[in-house]
Amino acid sequence: MRSIWNGAISFGLVSIPIKLVNATENHAIHFRQIHLADGGRIRYRKVCELDEKEVSGGEIGKAYEDADGTMIPITDEDLAQLPLPTAKTIEIVAFVPADQIDPLQMDAAYYLSANGVPAAKPYTLLREALKRSNKVAVAKYALRGRERLGMLRVVDDVIAMHGLLWPDEIRAPEGVAPEGDVTVRDAELDLADALMDTLGEVDMDSLHDDYREAVEELIAAKASGEEVRPAESGEGGGGKVIDLIAALESSVRAAKKSRGEQDAAADGEGDGGADEGDMAEVHPIRKTSSGASGKSSAKTSGSAAKTAKKTTRRTPTGKTVTRSGGSAAKKSAPKSTGTKKSTSTAKKSSGSGGSGGSGASGGRSAAKKTTAKKSASSGGTAKKTASSRKRASA
Repeated sequence: MRSIWNGAISFGLVSIPIKLVNATENHAIHFRQIHLADGGRIRYRKVCELDEKEVSGGEIGKAYEDADGTMIPITDEDLAQLPLPTAKTIEIVAFVPADQIDPLQMDAAYYLSANGVPAAKPYTLLREALKRSNKVAVAKYALRGRERLGMLRVVDDVIAMHGLLWPDEIRAPEGVAPEGDVTVRDAELDLADALMDTLGEVDMDSLHDDYREAVEELIAAKASGEEVRPAESGEGGGGKVIDLIAALESSVRAAKKSRGEQDAAADGEGDGGADEGDMAEVHPIRKTSSGASGKSSAKTSGSAAKTAKKTTRRTPTGKTVTRSGGSAAKKSAPKSTGTKKSTSTAKKSSGSGGSGGSGASGGRSAAKKTTAKKSASSGGTAKKTASSRKRASA
């Protein structure tokens, strides 16, 4: 990697020659401005306001604009004469715990590389001292014509330096917090904690810029002459007043589903099985008040339920739906049909059981008549047998 600054780390009386290397890089896609009429490139040219002529870089200097618009020229020689001890030195001023550095102060990041073989020993000494102390070094350095604040810490086996903003460059968050008293209930905090636990941790190396990838695909499609289809945009929830509890519960269920976990509460509501109304069940027919018709109806419905076959299929949404099929199931569904058939059968078996009686009473009266007839016929047979014996004896 190419160094952007050469100097030394001042560690008390120890001086460590180092090179400054950018630790980050920008992967954003940059666009050029063009003339829409003919696609020509739009360029910015440096033109003097007085003579309206374009000037080269060698003819351009620095100046400070005063409040009244007056330009005060400042040359590089003027700046070089200023007492700036950190012009070529990263001067460590203190060692503090890392949590004392406000992340709002974080700026650009750099790697510090040992410059030459003699710098290896003091470089390693500072690195190991930072590791053992669990502290970071606060330093001052100069870069690009101004003095800056920095923080030195260890990353793997390298000393890294983060540029820091000066404390007076951090704005106070006045008027940013929500106005008025807002009360958060314990139930909402519990759900928020559950959502945080469900989302868990993430491998930072797995995160990537989806928008940049989409822009690259768009550019590739346009370059090859392919038709670009608009992407489906999700529904935005910004600015809407929502039920916070419901939103948190839905978020927890969605997070568990995306991670392949099963939520017991969600299973009962249809995530783990079929929804209400998607399952067709065979229910036995209730018994009626009449004895014979109730028994016949129950037998009919029971046999129909046993012979009914269940078929299982999957819907396009992935749910499993079980439906009962077969002619027997259809026959067992109407309650009135089974009752009428059993009642008519009971009437036929009983003969004429009277218009006012029920099927059961008609059956009982028919049984009594049959018993009486059998008794009468057996009595007649006994009399005939007795008269025959008397004649034989005479």
